[in-house]
Amino acid sequence: MSDAEWAVVRDAMPVPCWLEGRGGQPESYCHRQMVDAVRYLVAGGITWRAMPADFPAWDRVYAFFRRWRDKGLTAEFHDRLRDRVRRAAGRDPEPTAGIIDAQSVKAAASVPSATRGFDGGKKVNGRKRHIVVDTLGLLLTVMVTAASATDRDAGQTLLARLRERHWRVTRVWADGGYTGRLVDLARDAWRIVLTVVRRSDDTSGFTVLPKRWLVERTFAWLMHSRRLARDYETRTDTSEAVIKWAMSTVMSRRLARRAR
Repeated sequence: MSDAEWAVVRDAMPVPCWLEGRGGQPESYCHRQMVDAVRYLVAGGITWRAMPADFPAWDRVYAFFRRWRDKGLTAEFHDRLRDRVRRAAGRDPEPTAGIIDAQSVKAAASVPSATRGFDGGKKVNGRKRHIVVDTLGLLLTVMVTAASATDRDAGQTLLARLRERHWRVTRVWADGGYTGRLVDLARDAWRIVLTVVRRSDDTSGFTVLPKRWLVERTFAWLMHSRRLARDYETRTDTSEAVIKWAMSTVMSRRLARRAR
């Protein structure tokens, strides 16, 4: 990270307990080094043991990543950056609308059979990433499942998570995979209007669809991180954490450019 980007990241990082006098042992490594190391792994797609010698030992970096994942600090860090990006764009930190979609990716051999499956539509054997983004394309919530999970079934859990965290969201745009009973369930259970944006039957070739292009752009941002080119993680919550780290990099760089 540049010094300007580190200033943005440092202000958004969760404060350790020991700095607030709430107990705990001070960490022995610099947070900037740790964050840089995790971002290097996500961007470069390397294995943990291939961490360059310029960074702390790979097991210490992994311990930092794992602690942040298990204690919810990765999500807190990501959400703080998202709130700042929305404020910088003149938006309220809490969104009122979102777009939902899913992406199937191949899984590495390290992914257990219990959390992988075959997506018959995309002909992909691996996992599926379900996300909801706001109208700026920023990530609101994410869930990783086996690729065999249908969009409707996964959408129920994803919309429930969305409602729990972002209670002001009242409209979500989706594609044809989210039609049927999910539309009524979203309205009755979570008071969310699920609007399906359909592709015209007489349209051929690539067409930019209203609202839906926003979530496709977010997937394109995420695929710039080589660790997300396929799913390498044994646990699905680790996959979700890697996605949030990749999105945090996108947002911190945007904020650093604005600060120049």
